[in-house]
Amino acid sequence: MRYRTLGRTGLCVSEIGVGCAPLGMSNYIASWDARSPDTEKKVDDLIHEAVDRGYNYFDTAPAYGGGRSEELLGHALRGIRQEVHIATKLGRGVNDLTYNRGAWSPAAIRQSVEASLSRLGGDTIDVIQFHGGTYADGSDEVILGQGGLDACERLRDEGKIRFIGFTTENTTSAAERLIRSGRFDTIQVDYHLMNTGASDFEKGHGIIRLADAQGMGIVVMRPLTGGVFMRLMSRYFPELDQNRVGEMLLNYVLSDPFVDCALVGTRKPARLVSNDMISDDIASRIDLEDLHQYFLARRSQSGD
Repeated sequence: MRYRTLGRTGLCVSEIGVGCAPLGMSNYIASWDARSPDTEKKVDDLIHEAVDRGYNYFDTAPAYGGGRSEELLGHALRGIRQEVHIATKLGRGVNDLTYNRGAWSPAAIRQSVEASLSRLGGDTIDVIQFHGGTYADGSDEVILGQGGLDACERLRDEGKIRFIGFTTENTTSAAERLIRSGRFDTIQVDYHLMNTGASDFEKGHGIIRLADAQGMGIVVMRPLTGGVFMRLMSRYFPELDQNRVGEMLLNYVLSDPFVDCALVGTRKPARLVSNDMISDDIASRIDLEDLHQYFLARRSQSGD
């Protein structure tokens, strides 16, 4: 496993992190009972395998199974909590200003952090994130102007959290204003081969570039496109090795020098093994700048 520095946090994180949504959410993507008697043992084994292989960045949220993901992760990390970095969230990633005003109020934030600490174990959360979907106009004011971010900063001063970030599904002017505030340490953003606008090598801009210029750590979600691209390729090109397709998708994101950590959610130890091998295989990385410049030149020659 290879490591990168998570922006100005200074945290040394595995370039592939473990997304823990599938652990706490029953029947999410595939059949799974998050509260069955044997689930705890399965998750313990999975997390221990991950740590043994060098994964040290785990991303979860209270919204993943009503706190169940945090509970399972906390149980699995008992005794080895100091070896990893945990990121969790505030709210539930909905585009509802009325809900967010409540979920991101100072009182609700403190309550949420205390509950997450109880479920995860330990005294400190490494990264707390405002759990955002698409930030409509006004969302940034809920965070910046109504005390939500101030509350996080007080919790940081108390030692209950170390760093503050936010997650976003899309690029919006409200999300850009959050970045430009200079008060966030990390961003987690949807970025992959089917959604490259966050780090556009053709035009040289995007929300990832903007956050990097502020010194923020860059975490990306769904580097494997949530399985969409692989299902598409399987349908139209069934002869292709789908493991190779997944390798290409993950390598695309890992080849972006602005990315610090790519989150992959899984319940399967085999996925941890294959992703670990992809991290080690740096010869498979792509020069994205060269790739895009090549096609720009070809398009210019053709007159398109």
